[in-house]
Amino acid sequence: MAESLTNWADSWTFQAEAIWRPGSVEELQELVARSGKVRALGTGHSFNDIADTPETLVSTAGLPGTFAIDDAAKTVTVGSGMRYAEVGPRLHEQGYALANLASLPHISVAGSVATGTHGSGDANGNLSTAVSGVEMVTADGELVRLTRKDEHFDGAVVALGALGVVTTLTLDVLPTFDVRQYVYFALPFEAIDQHFDDLFSAAYSVNVLTRWRDPVFDLLLIKRHAEQADTTPAGESWFTAIPAEEPLTTGDGASWTEQLGVPGPWHERLPHFRPEFTPSTGVELQSEFFVPRRHAVAALHAISEVRDRVAPVLQASEIRTMAGDDLWLSPAYGHETVGISFTWVKDMDGVRPVIDLLEERLAPYDARPHWGKLFAAGPADLYPRMDDFRALMRHHDPYGKFTNAYVERFTPRASAHAVER
Repeated sequence: MAESLTNWADSWTFQAEAIWRPGSVEELQELVARSGKVRALGTGHSFNDIADTPETLVSTAGLPGTFAIDDAAKTVTVGSGMRYAEVGPRLHEQGYALANLASLPHISVAGSVATGTHGSGDANGNLSTAVSGVEMVTADGELVRLTRKDEHFDGAVVALGALGVVTTLTLDVLPTFDVRQYVYFALPFEAIDQHFDDLFSAAYSVNVLTRWRDPVFDLLLIKRHAEQADTTPAGESWFTAIPAEEPLTTGDGASWTEQLGVPGPWHERLPHFRPEFTPSTGVELQSEFFVPRRHAVAALHAISEVRDRVAPVLQASEIRTMAGDDLWLSPAYGHETVGISFTWVKDMDGVRPVIDLLEERLAPYDARPHWGKLFAAGPADLYPRMDDFRALMRHHDPYGKFTNAYVERFTPRASAHAVER
């Protein structure tokens, strides 16, 4: 192997024998065409082997930083290696915004889209739902462009890197807007039973965090559109939760985005962390499970019943909502969805049995795992279009150039009724 490379949390070491950083699309096309097995790597924020390969790993960091706004279509086309922290300010300067952002702005656009990564908000789809166009280099080095007008576009967005190396993505934009962020503490667990829908629909984005040590949700981040009527004034309780009088701080004192209702641009409030600081702790493992919204309360009770196993290896857990969509491998495919994430201590031996336990506890609720985080159970049966996705893989990559051990594990061979494309 030419060099040693790890993911962002230094918890996975890539096994590729060669790591390439092409500086142009043409260079990428030549590289892909002459290579055997190929996988693309963005910012390395995944916690499993989704981006790994025994042969050629292609970093998108050196590809052109395309940024082109189409005012008529209300879209922006961006380079796949760009981070949301780069895209957001430039969009805002031009009077535009994305509908939503993840808690970390440090992640690459293409990597986030490929894994179905999300933000929060009842009316907000995950980040991949903003995609209206994909350009990628396929197995023979051809540059292919797909849009929503293409018949199988919905299968090519959350694609796990299995169709080709994405070079640009075209995203829907809307007029820029300001957001006010509020912080609350100590929401009793029973409030979820009584007010789940009211709680999560009360703001543009609602994020509920807990350490699962007690029957209480420790922290709430409420992000309201600044132009909406302010029904979350500072100093008043919210579903009995206690309002913060001081902003959240960490060891550096400033990594959290600004709070206490101070209005600011969408890209400076929707994420939890500022891009100039290390996101979260940086010393961690992560898992996340998505359940249909109708099962959310029952799923949270199932976790609470084993909190004595979860809490000792947990740093934080977060509950967020998102709208359903039609993207074949999106965790929110087919229904409104609730994501329950777990940021673990960096101890794989201690964490793995707890992940197994959670998968067992959440299985009755049709829990789909986050594609880029730690899980064990195969999720294929939970995706009605999985056979169609395998057929799409064969169409764009007939010899399996972009498959790897991860893809083979979690996208099993298509059954006889799948239609070739």
